[in-house]
Amino acid sequence: MNIESIMQQCGVDPSTYTQGVLATYSPIDGNEIGQVAVASAGQVTACISEAHQAFLQWRTIPAPRRGELIRLFGDELRQHKLALGQLISIEVGKIRSEGIGEVQEMIDICDFAVGLSRQLHGLTIASERPGHRMMECWHPLGVVGIITAFNFPMAVWAWNAALALVCGNAVIWKPSEKAPLCALAVQSLFNRACERFGAVSLNALSSVINGDHITGKALVNNSHVPLISATGSTGMGQQVATQVAARFGRSLLELGGNNALIVAPSADLSLALRAIVFGAVGTAGQRCTTTRRLIVHESIHDKLISQLKHAYQQLRIGDPLQSETLVGPLIDRAAFDAMQVALQSASQQGGNVWGGERVLSELFPQAYYVRPAIVTLSAQTDIVKHETFAPILYVLKYQSIEQAIALNNDVPQGLSSAIFTTDVREAELFMSSKGSDCGIANVNIGTSGAEIGGAFGGEKQTGGGRESGTDSWKSYMRRSTNTINYSNDLPLAQGVNFQL
Repeated sequence: MNIESIMQQCGVDPSTYTQGVLATYSPIDGNEIGQVAVASAGQVTACISEAHQAFLQWRTIPAPRRGELIRLFGDELRQHKLALGQLISIEVGKIRSEGIGEVQEMIDICDFAVGLSRQLHGLTIASERPGHRMMECWHPLGVVGIITAFNFPMAVWAWNAALALVCGNAVIWKPSEKAPLCALAVQSLFNRACERFGAVSLNALSSVINGDHITGKALVNNSHVPLISATGSTGMGQQVATQVAARFGRSLLELGGNNALIVAPSADLSLALRAIVFGAVGTAGQRCTTTRRLIVHESIHDKLISQLKHAYQQLRIGDPLQSETLVGPLIDRAAFDAMQVALQSASQQGGNVWGGERVLSELFPQAYYVRPAIVTLSAQTDIVKHETFAPILYVLKYQSIEQAIALNNDVPQGLSSAIFTTDVREAELFMSSKGSDCGIANVNIGTSGAEIGGAFGGEKQTGGGRESGTDSWKSYMRRSTNTINYSNDLPLAQGVNFQL
């Protein structure tokens, strides 16, 4: 399938991706695949106003009925799973199984949200005053702005939108300027679900505004958008957080990761090896949960490095649409240049660099395929503490588990972490308050590939936000504490006596 056939299947108007000024390119070969319209500041304002009107109606629909819309949307995703997966591969370079897996993740979160639509509940709280009942209720916020990155061009929106919509909100999606076609296709399928839903006008319940940081800024700075959920770099998150805070809005931030995997002496090395390779090279190292640091006990360091290099030599690098490919391209030249700068810095800081060079340049002169790199170092230097969105795996030795945990925590980011061990004491220590300081701490699985059933997010420069899973739905709602007096008296709290 090509772009035209995929977009036709999804019901996208050709004019929306062929007649704009924002060009999008496939990292597979560097060729242009579409041109989309850029939303002006005035158009963003109008979109927010329309979304607010949709919210005013949508919030009155019972939550289980709102869940029905998400069920219908999930059906649309199931019917177009392969087409959407291929679109992800074409527009951002993921291998086929990862592209299809991302769509499956959207389907999963829809299922989760449908069940959640019957569980949006508060608490009844014991009151200190006789004849009184106290409770908490949860209400929708309004318009939720969702800003997504290129590496998960569909799923991250779904994590937010499925929950936000069943909670009674409207959503506006500002996708990465590197992946606008993915957003248009998903929005078209959502519109189809709305048509099937019927019974209520759903115009502007979900909207897409394409553009660059200027478009994003217009969304972020609008006081009629009470929540901005933003996924991207730490630098972007700093700007969003300060701008939203200045207007007393809320921000839900999913930012950088510098994820470490500890390999203990007792580890099952065959298990660890598979987790390390996928974690380090999956999506060409362009996941926020990519394994970027490997902390290996000195007794098995050399053996594991030898096995890793052998495994890396077996990796099939190339066109992500080919079924045998395991590593696709970097998103663009800027990503390649950043990788080369990082490897040069690592070498200057005492690292021994293996791999990292560009490949397939003769076959794809406008695309950037690279051989994943392994860098061994004697210390955790400045470049190791910096997140480079590329397949670079820094390897460090450790002697004690306490030292390994200290290395894991000694970076500005705090998203995902893992340990491979069969020692229950090490595993429990790693997951304890004295262990990993990350939002995700795994044992005997890698850093990459979270399930939607658990809250996703991290600490420190990762932003502190949580998406999907458990009680993350509360991020999309406001809490109201209610006290009801069913007595004939008016006792005051704290025993205050105020008699007129």
